[in-house]
Amino acid sequence: MGGDHGCAVTVAAAVSFVNRESDAELILVGREEAIRAELKKLHALDHSRLSILHAEEVVAMDDTVEVALRRKRDSSMRVAITLVKDGRVQACVSAGNTGALMAISRYVLKTIPGVDRPAICTLIPSQKDKPTYMLDLGANVDCEPHHLHQFALMGSALVASIEGRAKPTVGLLNIGEEDIKGNEVVKLTARLLRADHEKGVLNFYGNVEGDDIFKGTTDIVVCDGFVGNVVLKASEGLGRFFKAVVTAEFKSNPLNMLGALIARGALKAISKRMNPSRYNGASLLGLRGLVFKSHGGADAYAYEWAIRRAYDAANNDLTARISASIAELMPQAEAPAAVESSVIPAPIQ
Repeated sequence: MGGDHGCAVTVAAAVSFVNRESDAELILVGREEAIRAELKKLHALDHSRLSILHAEEVVAMDDTVEVALRRKRDSSMRVAITLVKDGRVQACVSAGNTGALMAISRYVLKTIPGVDRPAICTLIPSQKDKPTYMLDLGANVDCEPHHLHQFALMGSALVASIEGRAKPTVGLLNIGEEDIKGNEVVKLTARLLRADHEKGVLNFYGNVEGDDIFKGTTDIVVCDGFVGNVVLKASEGLGRFFKAVVTAEFKSNPLNMLGALIARGALKAISKRMNPSRYNGASLLGLRGLVFKSHGGADAYAYEWAIRRAYDAANNDLTARISASIAELMPQAEAPAAVESSVIPAPIQ
């Protein structure tokens, strides 16, 4: 029910995905009448691997965390996350209100022992034959050094589990590579990461700048949620701007159109490689269950990629693998469970 387009996008993506994956089963959570109407349009009302679970309430994109967490206890978002807690599903995917999704997930699922705050992590394309993992991308606006330190450890555990790299490189996003650059939070974080590097816990590369994200300088780039969200949205906008400019120029005159025809194969490959929709679907890292966040403005193609990421994570038993890695990297006492009366940082929408 979430995102800018609601079930018109999510249901279409779900139908397409189950038709591609013969062993996938999806539960569509939300207002049954609206979901059934979309399934009927797609001639999938009686699909054997699609079921509907009715939830009367919907978390609006502009709802506050307090409203979503305390007043809308029967929201589609909360019901879906509870399915993960109860073990009825292996993952939850939502395009809804980011702040609400993070708060409800944290309250219902709790965090992995040793993790104070979950973080949003996603893949960003790079010049190399591998993506750059970046976190946090909007869950935590204001961070202390120990939060960024935990993000680095979680990111390292994630890449080690998924990519099979024993010691993935970690970069700390800064305004320069020099140690004297940056604010106090970044400087103090760098000290923590260097200490871990010396102990062999992390493979800390050092400070990285914005262009290093797309160069693929490090496997992981760590930053606070405010900076990460701005970087992400600016990158997506640049990608769409580049595509629009190239398309317009190739259509501007017959000679350019001929050139486009000759280079058609290369242009398709470039478009596919740079299409931000293919990288949709960010993991809420650090929770005791899999929750994936799709962009609110995603179309059906992009939302299907978010489902794909959740499906692959479930198949790889990602939560258990990260929990084991985190327990090894951060041998701390279990973090206190969040309660509804707690003050939860308001993530970026």
